[in-house]
Amino acid sequence: MESSNFLIFFFFSCIFLISGFIVGAQDSRHHHRREKVETGDNGFRPTKMFVFGDSYADTGNVRKALGNSWKEPYGTTFPGKPAGRFSDGRVLTDYIANFLGLKSPIAYIWTKFGGKITKLQYGMNFAYGGSGVFDTLGNVLPNMTTQIDFLEKLTNVSVCTALDLHSSVVLVSLAGNDYAAFLANGGTNQGLQSFIPIVINQLSLNLKRLQKMGATKVIVTALEPLGCLPRITQSSSFQQCNATQNLAVNFHNFLLRQAVAKLNNETNSSTFFILDLYNSFTTVLEQKGDSQGNLKFETPLKPCCMGVSGKYSCGSVDEKGVKMYTVCSDPKSAFFWDSSHPTEAGWKAVYTILKSSLGRLFQF
Repeated sequence: MESSNFLIFFFFSCIFLISGFIVGAQDSRHHHRREKVETGDNGFRPTKMFVFGDSYADTGNVRKALGNSWKEPYGTTFPGKPAGRFSDGRVLTDYIANFLGLKSPIAYIWTKFGGKITKLQYGMNFAYGGSGVFDTLGNVLPNMTTQIDFLEKLTNVSVCTALDLHSSVVLVSLAGNDYAAFLANGGTNQGLQSFIPIVINQLSLNLKRLQKMGATKVIVTALEPLGCLPRITQSSSFQQCNATQNLAVNFHNFLLRQAVAKLNNETNSSTFFILDLYNSFTTVLEQKGDSQGNLKFETPLKPCCMGVSGKYSCGSVDEKGVKMYTVCSDPKSAFFWDSSHPTEAGWKAVYTILKSSLGRLFQF
């Protein structure tokens, strides 16, 4: 295995995949519960979607005081105003839901404002931008275990049942925030080398718990090429990815593949499936567009929205409320929206790569 020296640089420079995070701040279908789920040769037709993880999947759970996702210019493409997504528009959750013929599930935070919930029509999104399998900002953000606890509380009051989970698809997004938090809290090189398997192990425990709760189809994301994020490629004027850092990503993904294979073997099932964000990201970046040629990204490593200096980020304003960021003229021409997250067009291009593997998984 490579020396851990490159890992410390890699993970420290990738602090929290959530742009502008304030670190100092503490088509619808109605389905009856007894509806039969299609399986076998006709494929698996999920009736709901449950989502856990971070900003690549979050559709509005992070509080307005914590992240720029609730500030302009986020959400300008969809829904036309800031709505809590870490992009100008739709994110991974939205595209997978659309593939399944479902509406994106409601963000969990809205249950606190909408009165008593009696039924989950499309499922629920428990993902919080900036979170990990462990605590990343103390108790400010719910880690993945706590997110699953939220779901369990809903099952305890019969808002959600094991049958609901059995007839649903679960999306789990993990994008590296645990490693950034580990180093920010004084972790060492040697400790980090040992910490990566610990993260994968905790993720495995979370996946196994979801299966025991009734989930039969669980999609977990591979780590994307973090060495290609604009916050990293800025040092090369957005011209090239950091290959050394992407080697570290490959180590994470190698352990993830082992863990998922073990889980499926232990249960003699195909419950768990890896969604290869690494390959889909790199393919789009190398092609400078989607596989169909409908989307073009001339400078794919350069973000659409940037702070005017290293002191600021997308969505930042000064003490007088003056915008301290710039936005490209057409977000559809950019793969990345900000220093860490794809644009809606970027996610759409990634989705075109992932669509065939999703089709094989669900067989429809």
